[in-house]
Amino acid sequence: MFKKSIAASAVLALTSSLFAPLAAHAEDVIRLGNLKLAHFAAVSYIKEIAPKCGIKVEEKVFAKGLDVMQAIIAGELDVGATASEAAISGRANKVPIYVVAGFASGGARLVARPDAGIKTVKDLKGKKVGVTRGGIQEVLLAAELGQNGLTSSDAPGKDVQLVYLGYPDLNQALLGKNLDAIMQTEPQSSQAINKGFGVEIIKPYDTPIGSPIRTLVMTEKFYKDNRPQAEKFMRCFVEATKTFIDNKALAEKYVTQTVFKGQITADDFQDAIANSPYSFDITAAHIQTTTDVMAKYGIGKMATPPVATEWVKTDLLDAAKKSMNIK
Repeated sequence: MFKKSIAASAVLALTSSLFAPLAAHAEDVIRLGNLKLAHFAAVSYIKEIAPKCGIKVEEKVFAKGLDVMQAIIAGELDVGATASEAAISGRANKVPIYVVAGFASGGARLVARPDAGIKTVKDLKGKKVGVTRGGIQEVLLAAELGQNGLTSSDAPGKDVQLVYLGYPDLNQALLGKNLDAIMQTEPQSSQAINKGFGVEIIKPYDTPIGSPIRTLVMTEKFYKDNRPQAEKFMRCFVEATKTFIDNKALAEKYVTQTVFKGQITADDFQDAIANSPYSFDITAAHIQTTTDVMAKYGIGKMATPPVATEWVKTDLLDAAKKSMNIK
């Protein structure tokens, strides 16, 4: 019995020693929240090259940016990729995040049914327009309608009736003629145009926001307490993004085959990225302008709009770019 007890203890000790490093290593996994969109794909590519960056990245894909914010609130993510609107709304509601980089610009288009008789924004009066709640497209649509003197609501009685749907559902509703127009993201807007059930009215970049920049956010805890990991992640982000900018064939293959599994064509990808190019940079001024526009049109349910200079932190990005000789 005594010998059996020693043997059992030895096995237990060996098992514990084998699994202890694995448990410790699991804590080093960086948890990334992302969206399944063409211009979010360079962020997704980080997980593919993470081992050479000295990190492990676990990606979770969400339907929209507000879902990423909810996962951060729940403590499920360290880093998230989202439109600025969701990040701003999150920060306004005390979500402990910092904007640490931008990863794409543009990515919006007002698309109408070819037979809807819509040529300009003013022609949206009396029409049903679809948009995804919690996306930057909602902010841009509000700004476009506002500067064209049009009122809007998801209830009847205003100049424009809004219909809130997810990105894929917007295309289906336009195709089924249940909507007259949609303010859509990429690559879905390019798909609608290329398949012939949508025509471009405008790219909505003539508002004070200009071309909107998508935001990479980190939790305050990850930014402050896991600095070495945060630095490695940021260098990996810069490398992944530079790879997609420099190697368009690789980016196209990754987006069309790996992310969308053949559901979008090469033409869809090329058109989408032409309207939402990959990038690195973001400024507090851009986030502040976006915040101001959101406050003006009552988007985001912000009791107190956040001050951009207090939560836009680009020092990690600047260091990563400098280490790779990127200006």
